[in-house]
Amino acid sequence: MFRSALSRVSHAAKTSIMQTSYRVPAVTVTRGMSKHSTETDAELDARYESYFSRADIDGWEIRKAMNDLCGMDLVPEPKIIIAALKACRRLNDYALAVRFLEAVKDKCGVKQKEIYPYILQEIGATLQELSIDTPEVMGYDKPELALASIYE
Repeated sequence: MFRSALSRVSHAAKTSIMQTSYRVPAVTVTRGMSKHSTETDAELDARYESYFSRADIDGWEIRKAMNDLCGMDLVPEPKIIIAALKACRRLNDYALAVRFLEAVKDKCGVKQKEIYPYILQEIGATLQELSIDTPEVMGYDKPELALASIYE
């Protein structure tokens, strides 16, 4: 009898200790991940266009803005791409301009055959004005040492 009472007390003590050790403080339970943006598409375009058009922009700021754009679930509008290319040209960073064009092509995803030609059509005059070649003209879309695909 004493043994069963002792067993019950021991079991109750273990469960109370286990429950408190797994308990999460109330402060960490709050989740602040859902941040809804109230910015419209036109405001986003205007914000990035004015950001890239700044006269005092440096290389780090251009790369940061391009990285932020690539992290969003969108393909940048041609006017944003034009402003970014002009900012790259102001800083004389040709490689960054070509790399950004590659990133824009990659952002087109599965609709690349529909979206990317439209973007090239819209920014074509700027590319000629700034003397920037697309990755396709430079041959970057066909790697030198790539093997032929077995699926094609």
